[in-house]
Amino acid sequence: MAVIHKGDIPVENILTSKTKALKINLNQNIYGTFSEIGAGQETVRHFFRAGGSSGTIAKAMSAYDKDFSDAIYGVEEHNRYVTESRLKKMLRHEIQLIEDRLDRVKHPEKIYFSYANTVATIDFAKKFKGHGWVGIQFQLDPNERYNEIVLHTRFKQTDATLQQETLGRLGVNLIYGAFYYNDNPKDLIKSLYDNIDLDEIEIDMINFSGPRFTYVDNRLMSLQLVKNGMTNAVMFDSLGKNLLPAQELYKKNILALRGRFRPVTKVNMDVYEGSQKLFFENKRVDPAATRTIFEITLSNLKNEGEINERDFLDRADLLCSLGQIVMITNFQEYYKLVEYFGEFTNEQIGFAMGTDSIMNIFDIKYYNNLKGSILEGVGKLFSNNLKIYLYPILGADEKTIIDSTNLRLNHKVKELYKYFKQANKIIDIKEYDVAHMKIQGHDVFRKISTNEDGWESMLPEGIAETIKFKGLFGYRKNVNI
Repeated sequence: MAVIHKGDIPVENILTSKTKALKINLNQNIYGTFSEIGAGQETVRHFFRAGGSSGTIAKAMSAYDKDFSDAIYGVEEHNRYVTESRLKKMLRHEIQLIEDRLDRVKHPEKIYFSYANTVATIDFAKKFKGHGWVGIQFQLDPNERYNEIVLHTRFKQTDATLQQETLGRLGVNLIYGAFYYNDNPKDLIKSLYDNIDLDEIEIDMINFSGPRFTYVDNRLMSLQLVKNGMTNAVMFDSLGKNLLPAQELYKKNILALRGRFRPVTKVNMDVYEGSQKLFFENKRVDPAATRTIFEITLSNLKNEGEINERDFLDRADLLCSLGQIVMITNFQEYYKLVEYFGEFTNEQIGFAMGTDSIMNIFDIKYYNNLKGSILEGVGKLFSNNLKIYLYPILGADEKTIIDSTNLRLNHKVKELYKYFKQANKIIDIKEYDVAHMKIQGHDVFRKISTNEDGWESMLPEGIAETIKFKGLFGYRKNVNI
């Protein structure tokens, strides 16, 4: 079946929600339940209205009352109901009911599914736009274990009715995609926005699991969300498991290190260790309530305008092997990253960077897109309890150490820079290794891909072995160049 989504073909050729629902209804084998809490039965109504729904819908319900919901799905920890945990309990419970109540002998060809969502739409004060968890468990063969797709959404619209309608279309797209685009998860992700605009809803996390998705790397699926403009940032942990940024960053101190990490080198780890030590010296910072993030912008993943997905996974594999949390963002400008973090926390934020990066931050050309130019951009940057931890670089003579005290800036911004420096917003990392400062990531990458000697000593312990064992970054064994 041809994949249909915006960007590839005219919008008028995209399947409507009614068409998708009707096609599922007319499939004699697809049969399941709908359980929707928080915004009405917005998805299932599309199937009722399309016609032929008796062949698809075994049950539709909304357990709005907390006591009723608890009696069905169990009590939630911390009394929170719009959670991934709640969604998965709903999915498992409803699938088990289908298996218990429907006779497989009577329905040998049926493939069962359970669709669920638990959401909170915009409040009356319109201060909180709302969010939700949406998911489906489904079979593609009657004798097969269930597959699962779970995603998290953040509403962008400021009207509850519009949010409900968008949620309904999203649910139809997910169910249709599960049954008809399951062989290509990238196209399935794109199809989630059929009949939905990017400014209506954000999808900031998605996970695939089950027998049909054993080959899927969910980190790569996260990358698709950013690449397609469905969200501005995604995160995953050292095990490669996708994380929900809003949940991980909520009321946390955040230390972020931006880089290409192609591959991660000793100088990257020097920046990490030196900045983290200074960050934790701040009396406001509780290490137990801190998230340290290795952040890669989408622009740093592009090679000749295209994103090399294998190259992305190579970088991610190495950072994960070091036990780090990785974030992929659409934020080329640092101040936008600060604004993003500010959505989730008012605690201390730190950026660790080289001296060359801060020279870019105080470069007027960096802010041509802002009406307030550099004053507006730098003001936004330092507005949210931000401190910059600066790692020195070597001068052109490879002898001079350039740090916050002797870097060269345009005379028009020197006083502005001096203001933030004196306010203790820019702090030098004093512990560094001059030999490590000579390491250049692009040079290491070139040596790896061409099998030159000497690159192993430029990397943290264990990283060279991982590159060789997995053949990362084009490394080839026993090849003489």
